[in-house]
Amino acid sequence: MNRHQLRELAMTCLYQSFLLNKEIKQVVYDNCDHNEIDPFLYTVTIDAMKYKDVYIDQINQVLRKDWQFDRLGFVEQAILLMACCEIDLETAQKPIVIDEAVTLAKKYCDDDTYKLINGVLDKL
Repeated sequence: MNRHQLRELAMTCLYQSFLLNKEIKQVVYDNCDHNEIDPFLYTVTIDAMKYKDVYIDQINQVLRKDWQFDRLGFVEQAILLMACCEIDLETAQKPIVIDEAVTLAKKYCDDDTYKLINGVLDKL
């Protein structure tokens, strides 16, 4: 799998973890064809959830005053959390991470959600 495909899988895993209130490691294993998890996939899922509270605080600081992370949909939460993790751990350059997150938002979210994703990540 290439990085884009791994990001899409990671977003799906995070979404399922939020939706089903299920342990992220189990969700990742359930979505992989084999027992060995790609190191990049591990980082943007397991590590994202490990530092979730830190990333949520960062996101909340740049959202409008009348919005909080928990008001966003699970897909939006998954995309933002994964992208925050990537930016924090420098798995790719920030513009690449933002572009990938916007691409996922355009594919899976409402029409204008990509603007929110872009704006939040740009301010981090």
